[in-house]
Amino acid sequence: MKILHFTDSLTGGGKERQLNELVKSLVCYPDIESEIVTMNRPEQGQQFSSNGVIVHYLIRKTKKDPGIYIKFLQLCKQLNPNIIHVWDSMTAFYAIPAAKALKIKLINGMIRTAPKKTKFWYLEWFRAKLTFPFSDVIISNSRAGLKSFSVPSKKALCIHNGFAPDRILNLPPVTAIRKKFGINTPKIVGMVATFSKYKDYTTFLKAATLILKRRNDVTFVAVGDGDKMNHFTEKITSEYKNNIKCIGRQNKIESIINAFDIGVLSSHLEGLPNVIMEYMALSKPVVATNVGGVNELVKNNKTGFLVDMEDHKEMSEKILFLLANKQEADKMGLAGKEIIQSEFSLTKMINSYITLYRRFNYSEQ
Repeated sequence: MKILHFTDSLTGGGKERQLNELVKSLVCYPDIESEIVTMNRPEQGQQFSSNGVIVHYLIRKTKKDPGIYIKFLQLCKQLNPNIIHVWDSMTAFYAIPAAKALKIKLINGMIRTAPKKTKFWYLEWFRAKLTFPFSDVIISNSRAGLKSFSVPSKKALCIHNGFAPDRILNLPPVTAIRKKFGINTPKIVGMVATFSKYKDYTTFLKAATLILKRRNDVTFVAVGDGDKMNHFTEKITSEYKNNIKCIGRQNKIESIINAFDIGVLSSHLEGLPNVIMEYMALSKPVVATNVGGVNELVKNNKTGFLVDMEDHKEMSEKILFLLANKQEADKMGLAGKEIIQSEFSLTKMINSYITLYRRFNYSEQ
């Protein structure tokens, strides 16, 4: 059985990491052969470790290059895959003609968010409605995503992201991280996210400011980059420059999270956030906005706290509680780690995909 994975890019965020982990694991199964098609080459300094899996590059000349339809069809004729697995909405569009013309099963894995209200002008909603009828199965990494996009039940499948435990092995000492970023306070509260319209660093900053008015033994760390980063840094007043740090995009993010006492994610839109999985795998209590599939990860009052969107006062209160109650914070962190190991393991994710692939393959025999 041959699976052709089609993705817009191989480097960037959680989607690419999940694809990477999947294809590396599938190498161990002799009845499953994987190859990858992507429309963008990795940027300088970025790598994709596919463990020997063949990668085909169909580079777009423009953002919406119609030539990709023909190139992908020709590639499918050459490779003759049993299944096309697309990982985003644009590749779903490009894959449909080939899948239908050559009678190849199409797995649509485009849903990775869960907007509260989908509108017809929302691009992902529009692409979903056009591609779902031609898809044999539609995967979301959260149950909230399936509900948000109104996926037909007969095609719907939730496969939660899986966390690879080797990512948190052999981390550098926390003291080294503190020294690198000039952090001298006893406590660290961190948020890892891109500076985009979907992430709410404004609420994180407001909560940090409220807390620093009451105690000065905390450093708040923002990790990530994006077009709204300067807007964030400009709002940090001189009074709190030493206690609120924006350190930009970082490699080996697990090493930095390991130095946190509390992991925060303030958002307007989420699917199943990989960064919360990282917080929990490293035994950090979580304070997160209750949007999308976040509550499928964070168990309120057990592994951390869920707060209302844009409610900086509630966020500050929950962070203050965890800072003041170390025993309870540690208990929540350990409970989160146990949930990642039992419910969100990489093995569980891989097995779910293998079951799906083999079901399709057997149905053809």
